[in-house]
Amino acid sequence: MNSDIECGPGHAGRRAVADAAMIAGVGLLVAVTVWARYATGRGPLWLDLAAGAAGIALLPALRRWPVAGALGPAALAALSPAATPAATLGALRVAERRGFRTALAVAAAGIAAHAVQGLWQPPGGIAFGWWLLLITAGYGALAGWGALVRAQRALVASLRERARRAEAEQGRRVAEARMLERTRMAREMHDVLAHRLSLLATYAGALEYRPDAPPERLARAAGVVRAGAHQALDELREVINVLRDEDGDGDGGRPQPVLADIPRLIDETRDAGGRVEVRDAVVEPAALPAAAGRTAYRVVQEALTNARKHAAGRPVRVTLEGRPGERLVIDVRNPLREGTPEPAAPGSGTGLVGLTERVHLAGGRLDHEMTVGEFRLSAWLPWPA
Repeated sequence: MNSDIECGPGHAGRRAVADAAMIAGVGLLVAVTVWARYATGRGPLWLDLAAGAAGIALLPALRRWPVAGALGPAALAALSPAATPAATLGALRVAERRGFRTALAVAAAGIAAHAVQGLWQPPGGIAFGWWLLLITAGYGALAGWGALVRAQRALVASLRERARRAEAEQGRRVAEARMLERTRMAREMHDVLAHRLSLLATYAGALEYRPDAPPERLARAAGVVRAGAHQALDELREVINVLRDEDGDGDGGRPQPVLADIPRLIDETRDAGGRVEVRDAVVEPAALPAAAGRTAYRVVQEALTNARKHAAGRPVRVTLEGRPGERLVIDVRNPLREGTPEPAAPGSGTGLVGLTERVHLAGGRLDHEMTVGEFRLSAWLPWPA
């Protein structure tokens, strides 16, 4: 992975500022070195100025060609100490962008160049051996520091990649949950629709083979056929929506629970040791359409399941209210446990995803939120008159 690959004008702007600061810093060090050598009368001034200027001119090459851009100032360092700032910076950049062996090779070239420099321009005030040892230690520190920076960049890139993969995995799990919900609900709608159409066929057959039946019976049978046809169209519309959208639920060919089965669900939860408080303000519960009743049952079922997982032993408050011509409102609340204990049973976190899709398919809405010390799940479903 090349760490120099940038994207967008923001990165280009920051890179230009960094390059300008780098050149300015090296230029200041070169100026100080040349002035110090000129003040002490050591070395030809023209050579120091030429080597320092050439080293600065080679700095932009470090961005695209780190190794070549570092070897040029290293060669100049053999002629004058004025090229030392550019040579050491080049060794650092190579250590940041290339492997450790390449960094050691560039550092060795820099040390060799300074050894040549020290032989024909001996350093003052320190023995050549100690001076060369300091140069070697400096290049070693630069190689180590660059390797550390390179490893840190690789770690950050690895963490970003892991975060991206985790996000993609979560998206895949959500998509699979929606697909599973869609498949299960399509199976349920198929069973209900087949049952409805078989009833229509029975009544239509009676009208065909018993034309001499009393008018009252014929009218009642025709009314049943008309009502059944409307219900079958509603069920067929749900099936089409399931196949068109990313939705679904169902329980195979078994009889499906409805709103009237919620008390049994509450009793089962209580028998298992759960504490459930119910406020039932539903008017004419039998008038609720079967599809909406199944969805309401699933909402309460999921809420109680979540309460058992994440707040076992805590009381759960279930509120049901609604009437024909308005809407059915479901509100389930339970206090949260203190701290962050492990749930009583593991979960994938996709149950509410599928439930939300199912309620949306039924024309309603589902919300869930955590307030201070409490989890709340609320939903509403349309209830035609």
